[in-house]
Amino acid sequence: MESPAKRRHYQAWLLAARPRTLPLACASILLGSGLAASVDAFNGAVLLLALLTATALQILSNLANDYGDAASGADDQARIGPVRAVSSGLLTPQAMRTGMVVTAIVAALLGLSLLVTAFGNQWGQIVTFLLLGAASLWAAVTYTVGLGGTPYGYRGLGDISVFIFFGLLGVLGTYYLYTQQLSWLPLLPAAACGLLATAVLNVNNVRDIESDARNGKITLAVRLGRKNAINYHWALLGLALLLTVVYLVAFPAPWLSWSCLLVAKPLTDAARTLRHTRDGEILTGMLKKTAISTLLYSVLLSTMIRTVS
Repeated sequence: MESPAKRRHYQAWLLAARPRTLPLACASILLGSGLAASVDAFNGAVLLLALLTATALQILSNLANDYGDAASGADDQARIGPVRAVSSGLLTPQAMRTGMVVTAIVAALLGLSLLVTAFGNQWGQIVTFLLLGAASLWAAVTYTVGLGGTPYGYRGLGDISVFIFFGLLGVLGTYYLYTQQLSWLPLLPAAACGLLATAVLNVNNVRDIESDARNGKITLAVRLGRKNAINYHWALLGLALLLTVVYLVAFPAPWLSWSCLLVAKPLTDAARTLRHTRDGEILTGMLKKTAISTLLYSVLLSTMIRTVS
């Protein structure tokens, strides 16, 4: 039988991994896989390994974020949101660094297995994707952990990173793993997915705007100010939905494919709440609603599209 101390230790690592963020990490993988299936290119092993790799990278990012924010002092007592493992004393900085190294190794091994499964002995393709994987590892760690400089997440560059890795690279890279060819087909939904993932980050940053500014974490929301950050949020949502409509019209699909636009209601509800409250608990709920809506968007679009010749 597990001791209470060991159980608390496991719970601390579960807290640091932030399981609620993991489905969002899979949104671009599911969308890219659905788009590939629409052109009769699909491999169940590739899907599984891609989901596991994305999940490992997201956990690594979460651990690095927990460690980096504690080290920089961004997680103070007035912070809104879930308890952080290092700043609360549940895990030591050394333990978190070890956890980051182990998770990075696991992510690298999963990524290598994915590439061998997808490409076989095509080493040129494998090396290219290894470089992209290394960039993903670097981005996951340095978002809030500065390696010889200020973390890029503290310089207002997190939104660009999320758009690229959770949108363009996530969807287009996944699509290429199946098809091994570039196509205009997934570009619009990839951009839309990236914009919605960026909106998730923006809800988090608007919620934390006061504490981030106080502690020198200069997110894009801090740079813009609360009012403009909310306007920016509406722009992200509007452009994502517009790109989706253009895609559905340009690549005619059955009416069920339009069901992905049902997420417009919860997304706009969350956006309106941003404008009308500063309550941290309520905004955390809106963060979850935006993340779930983004995942639902990817699932609905990826499962409803028809084969496009």
